[in-house]
Amino acid sequence: MSKNALITGITGQDGAYLSRLLLEKGYKVYGLLARRSTNTLWRLRELGIADEVVLLDGDLADLSSLIRAMEVSKADEVYNLGAQSFVGSSWQQPILTAQVDGVGALNVLEAVRICNPAAHFYQASTSEMFGLIQADRQDESTPFYPRSPYGVAKLMAHWATVNYRESFGMHASSGILFNHESPLRGIEFVTRKVTDAVARIKLGKQKELRIGNIDAKRDWGFAGDYVEAMWLMMQQEGGADYVVATGETTTVRDMCEIAFSLVGLNARDYIVIDEKFFRPAEVDVLLGNPAKAKRVLGWSPKTSLVELISMMVEADLRRVAAS
Repeated sequence: MSKNALITGITGQDGAYLSRLLLEKGYKVYGLLARRSTNTLWRLRELGIADEVVLLDGDLADLSSLIRAMEVSKADEVYNLGAQSFVGSSWQQPILTAQVDGVGALNVLEAVRICNPAAHFYQASTSEMFGLIQADRQDESTPFYPRSPYGVAKLMAHWATVNYRESFGMHASSGILFNHESPLRGIEFVTRKVTDAVARIKLGKQKELRIGNIDAKRDWGFAGDYVEAMWLMMQQEGGADYVVATGETTTVRDMCEIAFSLVGLNARDYIVIDEKFFRPAEVDVLLGNPAKAKRVLGWSPKTSLVELISMMVEADLRRVAAS
């Protein structure tokens, strides 16, 4: 029997890849579309699935619209991927970030509880909740120490998911996803900023890459791999929390060198450190331990960092050449 899924944030990177995965598995996919967004459907079009999903008007800040979306979709699985997802912007828009990422998740949980408490719920948690790391490798038992309004808001959503699981017996899971990238990543994120700049410099349309803290270390994986972990969580007997990561960390500097080398350039000739891109409170290192996801879900990443960056550079070369 086919299932129905409701995805908030369907027009984002993860929403698009998850939609494709669920469609391939025979789901009917509904997505929440906030009309205040602009240029929203390009990712779904890029994957060739824009006409295969059903878009519903709604907003994480409006509980009534979420209840209507649950009633229309008759969702068996609900994936809350919607968020103000750029960490840097959360210092400029802390209240909006709290309302969308924190209270918004609570609204979705309430809509599920009211309309169909038997539905399986997924919350998009984040490695940014670990922030000032309390262990060299972060797993499900590592204490949280968020270092941004984004991390703080996501932590509220994470604990709300735990609370609804324990209070109401809901099948509610959180995926604590470490950095995951793709050709569909927004241009404001550092990996895509780098690969776009590499393409523009290679094609003579840009002369330098201005960037912030290139010594920060991140655990980077491919978003297309990570959405499979989300789906696997929803197929388990009960809800739980899972770290989803590669288990390897790389500096921004090394990531830049990989990207430039793919087009025959030396990163050091083009990188300019600009202090305006430094954050008020930096997260220096993130390194996930995905042992539980591997043991319980049977999940492991399939795409290496070099393969990921190569995929992104090639996509940006095509985009820039066509622009």
